[in-house]
Amino acid sequence: MAIEISRDDIETQLAVCRRLRRRFEAGGRQPLALVDTYGCQQNEADSERLRGYLAEMGCTFTTDENAADIIVINTCAIREHAEQRFLGNLGALTHTKRRHPGQIVAVCGCSVQRPEMAERIKRSFRLVDLAFGPHALWRFPELLERRLDGGSRVFDLSGAPGSIAEGVPVVRQGSVKAWLSVMYGCNNFCSYCIVPYVRGRERSRRPEEILAEARQLVADGYKDITLLGQNVNSYGRDLGTGINFARLLRMINDIPGDFVIRFMTSHPKDATEELFRAMAECEKVERHIHLPLQSGSDRILRAMNRVYDSEKYRSLVELARSLMPDIVITTDIIVGFPGETAEDFEDTMRMVERVRYDAMFTFIFSPREGTPAAKMPDDTPRSEKLERFDRLLELANRISAEKHAEYLGKTVRVLVDGESGDELFPLTSRTKGGRLVHLRGGRELIGRFIDVRITDARTWALFGEQA
Repeated sequence: MAIEISRDDIETQLAVCRRLRRRFEAGGRQPLALVDTYGCQQNEADSERLRGYLAEMGCTFTTDENAADIIVINTCAIREHAEQRFLGNLGALTHTKRRHPGQIVAVCGCSVQRPEMAERIKRSFRLVDLAFGPHALWRFPELLERRLDGGSRVFDLSGAPGSIAEGVPVVRQGSVKAWLSVMYGCNNFCSYCIVPYVRGRERSRRPEEILAEARQLVADGYKDITLLGQNVNSYGRDLGTGINFARLLRMINDIPGDFVIRFMTSHPKDATEELFRAMAECEKVERHIHLPLQSGSDRILRAMNRVYDSEKYRSLVELARSLMPDIVITTDIIVGFPGETAEDFEDTMRMVERVRYDAMFTFIFSPREGTPAAKMPDDTPRSEKLERFDRLLELANRISAEKHAEYLGKTVRVLVDGESGDELFPLTSRTKGGRLVHLRGGRELIGRFIDVRITDARTWALFGEQA
């Protein structure tokens, strides 16, 4: 059962922010804060709330760890590589803290929620002043004040099933794209995945709260709103309101304004015809779905506890394309899952050839302590996994390049969303299907929908000019 944090509890945290602001002002210096984020879009959304609290404390922001008075590292636990990367960067802060002894270093997020990682941080990284998991994020001001008031380090790793906290302030980065969380947590327990253990069970925000935030985003001028959840297709099941994700899409689509709606991630077991029809019929919803396959082998899918088979998956793709012939479909695939044979891998290759994904995010299996897959026997040599990975990547690149070549000479509508740093094509934009298009043009185009003629196509991006 999710815990709903009361408005009074959030107001208590905001009161702490005001106390800390006065405290910092009395010290004669406005503190600089740095929030460093690893991992998924949900972590990005969480970091926006951390920045919101820090702004309420009177902080301004920097990207220079040497200048920062407060550093918050928001971690990811999904793969070992992400953890090793943040640990390396955390260790490097030893030098900045030696030069700046008053610097506060906080570590939070999914990795910290893993007991073994929390213990490692406590034991081996004495520079860390404060650590807390996703369930305690709403209490960040209180935890920071406790550290500033006392001499001991603060570690809050409460293992609650999860909470919903409305009213936490947000500082977003950029003025075109915005993350909008619709739910948190996961109930699926895929055998390789740590998320349900660190993020808690599924819990949906109330539709009125989501709609109010969406209306405010549109009023503030945001043009690209991405709805977030570990499995957005499960939205609303825990609320009893009768509003599922397809209905929520339609409600947000009805908000007046010129904007696009994106969402991720969808679990195939919960993708329905109702969802695809909503996507097809809502003019603001992008024609893109991220539908993780993970493996084309039914045997491996069962071992992964994915609760669908390859035939069910293929039928979903065919249904989506029958309703939206122009839909962009992307996926995740794990190579080298424990027990994967050469034939299992060939099943995956055949599925990729059949579906012809627009883009794929491919990973070599990374065991996560605490998950069932971490205990499964795995006798496939690393060299063989690497060879399979390279073959899959080569196939993905070929299909993407072929699909992109089909855009040459066409005119597409895009939202110009930022700068690329490239002198020839200084702007970035996205089609309604989420395809990246690099553009020629000036900064005045950022935040505008324009028609673009595609002049060049590469494996992972398109290039064009205003039509």
